[in-house]
Amino acid sequence: MTSSILIVGGSSGMGRALAQACLAAGAEVTAVGRDRARLTRAGNDLPGLTTVVADITREDEVAALFRGIGGLDHIVCTAADIDGAYRLLPDLDIAAAQRAVASKFLGPLMLAKYGAPVLRAGGSITFTSGIAAYRPAARGAVVAAINAALEGLVRALAVELAPIRVNAVSPGWVDTPIWRFVAGDARDEMLAAMACRLPVGRVGRPEDIADAISFLMGNGFTTGEVLHVEGGHRLI
Repeated sequence: MTSSILIVGGSSGMGRALAQACLAAGAEVTAVGRDRARLTRAGNDLPGLTTVVADITREDEVAALFRGIGGLDHIVCTAADIDGAYRLLPDLDIAAAQRAVASKFLGPLMLAKYGAPVLRAGGSITFTSGIAAYRPAARGAVVAAINAALEGLVRALAVELAPIRVNAVSPGWVDTPIWRFVAGDARDEMLAAMACRLPVGRVGRPEDIADAISFLMGNGFTTGEVLHVEGGHRLI
């Protein structure tokens, strides 16, 4: 039976890499996001990809998403709105922090609430946390706290929603468009400096994270776990 996979954030970065890999493996893939133009480009570039415009920070849109999508085997969320959230505390815009919480914590929570009932036997939910929960830095308090909270949510939902499996992948520094919010014009310099520090000698690629999520979807004996894919960042 062909797997049916919903990827929130599937139009760019790690989510798009996962969508491409799943389509190549013969799965039915639906990419969800807020940016219609970006979804259209992804649909044009990835034959067979279904796209849906929805904002996972709005409960009514999440509920409507699952009413119209039918049965699923896996739900994945790689989306995050962290624009303005990487700031020193005196400069932090609380509205930006609230948007980050809504997209990276409350959004996944609502995906689980409304998505779990449509998952088939053997189904899974996979979220995306991140290295900031383990290696926090100045300007990163909001994202560090959200990632840590999301991992707590994963463990709790793995118990509450069993036998649905709930996991998270925790990426390190990965070369994706999100870096324009984190580093701006210093992006290339920062990524190159981190590559020199990491034991693997490079920063991550979207395909690295897609491969890890594929494992979590496919391994029926893994739940409540956080899979670290960060090139040894926690060791340095």
